[in-house]
Amino acid sequence: MERRGKRPRSAYRDEEAQPSSYVSRHHKEQRANYNGFHSDTLAASPPWREDDKDGHYVFELGENITPRYKVISKMGEGTFGRVLECWDRKYQEFVAVKVIRNVPKYREAALIEIDVLRALRKHDKNGKRGCLQMKEWFDYRNHVCIVSEKLGPSLYDFLKKNSYRPFSIEHVRDIGWQLLNSVACMPRLMFSFIAPVLLMHCCLLPVLIDLHELSLIHTDLKPENILLVSSAYVKTLDYKSARPDKHLTRTPTSAEIRLIDFGSATFENQHHSSIVSTRQYRAPEIILGLGWSYACDLWSVGCILVELFSGDPLFQTHENLEHLAMMERILGPISRRIIDNVDRKAQKYFKNGRELNWPDAASSLESIRTVKRLPRLKELVQLHVEHSASSLTDLLEGLLRYGASDRLTAKEALRHPFFKERR
Repeated sequence: MERRGKRPRSAYRDEEAQPSSYVSRHHKEQRANYNGFHSDTLAASPPWREDDKDGHYVFELGENITPRYKVISKMGEGTFGRVLECWDRKYQEFVAVKVIRNVPKYREAALIEIDVLRALRKHDKNGKRGCLQMKEWFDYRNHVCIVSEKLGPSLYDFLKKNSYRPFSIEHVRDIGWQLLNSVACMPRLMFSFIAPVLLMHCCLLPVLIDLHELSLIHTDLKPENILLVSSAYVKTLDYKSARPDKHLTRTPTSAEIRLIDFGSATFENQHHSSIVSTRQYRAPEIILGLGWSYACDLWSVGCILVELFSGDPLFQTHENLEHLAMMERILGPISRRIIDNVDRKAQKYFKNGRELNWPDAASSLESIRTVKRLPRLKELVQLHVEHSASSLTDLLEGLLRYGASDRLTAKEALRHPFFKERR
């Protein structure tokens, strides 16, 4: 079901955005350790089935994935694979098992995610930083399986089931603070994870200058990758509706969240793909070929906050020029300083190297009308937020600056006055 009155939402990510390719030595060692358990798995598991045409694992409810996990339900599905609710017989609890598609690039991305989750678990044993807590992982019938705590719906799924009614400003503040706190903790992973990996790959040793300057970039922050811890909610009258007695809105009983999906996470010293992030949350430096770093995550956070208080993506588009035109409509013109440094491929978006080639190069009249209908950022906030509008606008202006070096860092954003009113 697509959003009413909106153009279709983009897929998980553009096809040109490929996950990094990296497999560390300990993965092979862990696979070898798992082989001793594999014979028991075959005895307790259903007969071998071929994967479907897309490489998804084919399952039935009530079956076992290894003798330990019984499949209860399907919790979700994405480009990467499927998430199954399972009963853990060992610890007598419900868990989520992410079953990765049997496709090389998604297996590789899953192995990267496992490395990151292991490092997160080591440095955040109590989950106070709000990142997903991995319990274990294993390889089952050529499918990487990641076991984690069972969580509630994603912020996107909650919005969708709530007819895209926005979150309250109190919940936006609380979720935003937690999200920024999760992003701010990522540099802490650098020594324990990166150093051993680099030592195993001698060809990478020359990049070791100062480990304390290394940082982890999520690269795919979006409402789909932020999960509420609890599924519980209450229904209340929607007083903004013309008939509040006929319309109810869902309000989560808790705004506690977990950040998930580290399959595309990249350390700053590692190879950077030219395209990262899902379209609607992609920072301008990525589109313009200026190079990207941790600041691209902060741009995504700004886009997410707008979506939470408005109910709609800030940039609902599928093409670069229209995306840039939307940015200028909402945030103001892109500076000459940035235009002068765009890469060769992005120069086509600008007229005489001075200004955006809009609306002259627009793909259609509908595209021009779509951009023209967009409000300025300040107007957008005032349209949806009754109090804290001024401080929220100032925070968003800091997160959505065109220049990556001009953007607020996560730690600077956490000190913003908007969060002083957090309960």
